Amino acid sequence: MNTTREQKKSKALELMKTLDIYKPYIKAFKDNDTICVFENFGGYYIDKDSKLYDEIKNFEEENDCIVYAVTHEYTDFGECYDFLFVSDYEDEWEYIISYSNQNKHVILSYVLNNDMPDCSEFGDITIQSFGGGVRRIA
Repeated sequence: MNTTREQKKSKALELMKTLDIYKPYIKAFKDNDTICVFENFGGYYIDKDSKLYDEIKNFEEENDCIVYAVTHEYTDFGECYDFLFVSDYEDEWEYIISYSNQNKHVILSYVLNNDMPDCSEFGDITIQSFGGGVRRIA
């Protein structure tokens, strides 16, 4: 497609504000492309020397997209990292968040299943916003 990284980043910043993510995390993403991982609403910056960072960069390169936040949880089907991303297809952007009601949002993501990589997939997840953080609830 013809969408630039700057256009995707601009959309990502808009989405981060919609999700009411903690302003310093938004600023770090805006200024330095720093991505935050959220666990039960608490966030921390991804170490650029980590396996997760490498997974994100590979995902971005393979899919020509930009990841702006990640949620992490343990589920019945494995340890999962949910990459919240903006794709290269601008006509899909209006569907990144397909439902929003107060602090709950149905959002496009890529779920990386760390325990069963073959079960990793694209799809919608439901996240909840609270106190500047987000967590997956469904």
